[in-house]
Formats: sequence, structure tokens, C-alpha cells
Amino acid sequence: MVDQSIACPSCGKQIPLTRALRAEIEASLRSEFEERESALLAEARRSELAVLKREQDLQKKQADVDVIVARKIADERRRLVSETQERMAEEHRLKDAEKDRQLSDMRRQIEDLKRRADQGSQQLQGEAGEGELENALRSAFPADEVTGIGQGVRGADIHQIVRDVRGGRCGAILWECKNAKNWSDGWISKLKADQRTMQADVAVVVTASLPKGVTRFTIVDGVIVTDFACAPSLAAVLRSHLQQVAQARQTATSKGETLELLYRYLSGVQFRQRVEAFVESFDTMRRDLEQERRAMERAWARRAKQIEAVTFNVSGMYGDLQGLVPALPAIRLLELPEAEEPAA
Repeated sequence: MVDQSIACPSCGKQIPLTRALRAEIEASLRSEFEERESALLAEARRSELAVLKREQDLQKKQADVDVIVARKIADERRRLVSETQERMAEEHRLKDAEKDRQLSDMRRQIEDLKRRADQGSQQLQGEAGEGELENALRSAFPADEVTGIGQGVRGADIHQIVRDVRGGRCGAILWECKNAKNWSDGWISKLKADQRTMQADVAVVVTASLPKGVTRFTIVDGVIVTDFACAPSLAAVLRSHLQQVAQARQTATSKGETLELLYRYLSGVQFRQRVEAFVESFDTMRRDLEQERRAMERAWARRAKQIEAVTFNVSGMYGDLQGLVPALPAIRLLELPEAEEPAA
């Protein structure tokens, strides 16, 4: 067996290795190696654990990042969907508003056209009724002057001058034709004004809608109101009456000229209409005066209350001052009246 030796690290001298020394060195080296191996193994384990931990941390952070990204993507998707829905809703709202405006304009145009059509229809119906009545009057009374008054001209619809067999003028009838759906009291005042202007003896409203409770004809404030069916027969009665009045007027010509003129004036339509106009004016003035009187009485009562309150407050204040200053001069209007002395 060859002896083995090792060199001394300090002096370089060869030192022979004996079995015991070799065993001791091997044991020392083995122990040192095992300690270093265990330390390296622990360090490796620690490094592996750190790597695993970092990997877990990275995985957790990656998961957090994925969650955050997913949330952001979801939020962005919701925002885009919301904005798209709002934009689409706004577009629909604008379209609906435009459609509503167009529908409103169309309804207004339709109502305007319908109103014009109704007015035109009523005007055509009125003109048709007026034309039929005018033709019926001309046919039944060829001696009379029957004149149709055009649209837009003041003076009702038909002016009929009644004449007798000799062609003398007996009077005038003013006809107003109405083919409306509902009765209107304003027709009467207008026709009466036209009657005064044209100095007609009789005024007649021929209407398809009579006043409430009337079936054929009636008299409203001095104006005769009838339907179209009774108009020709009523015209015959009115003509006969006007002819009788004219004949009676002519019979009275034997009286004095002055009396006849006065009689004609007093019994004529012009005088009656003038008196009616005066009476209506006085009635209007009376109503205005009554209204003014009631207003003044209210104002006087209010002022009387105010004056009474002022007088009461002044009297109280002066009484308070007299209590403080007895020498204060008396005011006659605030003192009681003196009692009259009995006669001796």
C-alpha cells in the first residue's frame, strides 16, 4: 500500500497520511460537506420558496390585473352601451318630436281645411236656401221687386218691395237666410240694424235652426223668425198686411195735408224705428247710470267708513291730550251739543 501524503499549506512540507489521520480528515471533510450540503439545501429550499412565493405573488397580481382589466372592460362596455342607448333614445326622441310636430301640423291643417270646408258648406247651403227663397218669392209675387243682396254687402240677403195691383209701393220686407246648425241671438240685432238702414217695414229671419221651443215661427224682439217651409206662406200674409196698411193710408188722404203728413209720419216705420232707437239708447244710458250710481254708492260708503275711523281716532287722541293738559282749548265739533234751556 502506498502511503499517501498531503502538502502543508504553510510550509509545503509533505505530511504522510496515516489511516487514522485519513479517517479523521475524511470524517471532518464529510461533516463539513454535509453541513455545507445541508446549508446549500436549506438555501436552495429558501430560494425555491422565495421563487414560489414570488410566482404566487405574480400570479395573484396578474389575477388582480386581469380582474381590474375585466372590470374596466365591463365598465367601458356598459358606458358604451349606455351612451349608445342614450344617443339612440335621443335620436328616437327627436324623431318622435319631429313626428309629433308633423302630426300636429297635419291635424291643424286638417282642422283648418275642415273648418274652411264647413264654412264653405254652410255658406253654400245658405246661398242655396237664399236662392230658393228668392226664386220662390219672384215666382209667387211677380209684381214685387225681389232683389238679392250679394255676399259682403250690408243689408241682409233679400230685399222685397211689395207693390199693389196698380204698381204702387206698399212697403218693404227684409229677409235674412241662415242655414247654420245652431241658433244665434246675434242675428236679431244685426237684422234690426239692417232694417233701420234700409228702412224696411218688416224683417224676417228664415233659418234651419229655430230658437229653443219654437216649431214653425215666432217673433223675437220685433223680428219674425220662421223656417224655410213656412217662408212663402208667411210672405203672402205679410204682403197682404202691408197692402192693407197702404190702402188705409191712401183712404186717409181726404184729411188735411198737415194731419195726413203727421199721421203718416207717426204711423210709419221710420218714426217707430226712430223711437225704438231712442228707447234703446235711453235704456242703455239708464243701465250705465245705474251701474255708475252703484259704483259711486260703494265708493261713498267706503269713504264714509274711512272718515268715521279718522274722526274716531282724532277724538280719542284729543281726549287723551285733554286728560294730560286740562287747559287744552275745546273743539266745538268734538264736544257734545248743549242742551236747550226750557222756555220760561
